[in-house]
Amino acid sequence: MRFPVVLHSDDGVRFGVTVPDLPGCFSAGDSFDEALDAVLEAIDLHLEGLTEDGQEIPIPGSIAEHRTHPDFADGVWAVVDVDVSRFEGRAEKINITLPRRLLTKIDAYAKAHGATRSGFLADAARAAMR
Repeated sequence: MRFPVVLHSDDGVRFGVTVPDLPGCFSAGDSFDEALDAVLEAIDLHLEGLTEDGQEIPIPGSIAEHRTHPDFADGVWAVVDVDVSRFEGRAEKINITLPRRLLTKIDAYAKAHGATRSGFLADAARAAMR
């Protein structure tokens, strides 16, 4: 999953990081790169807490959706990739029926984007239920 994050700095060296889609999830670092590394750990811990509490992992919004919020004015935006698979539970094999032409298009699209058929379908389902 790709989470947008916004970084702020008072001195141009040290950065605080906020994850708009995960209220209460924030981090900081002594440099831009350290801040991005630290926010990955913060997101991981936040998602672990959500799943332990039986809550769903939210589908991240876009930077365009978040940048109008006044708390994020003058921030620098980035997107971090987070592997959420360990929070989603065990994978289950299912049997579905799709038209052959649609399946061919799904496979081509997934391959072109470095994904698997299952990964693509899971992402499409998440997006549809957002």
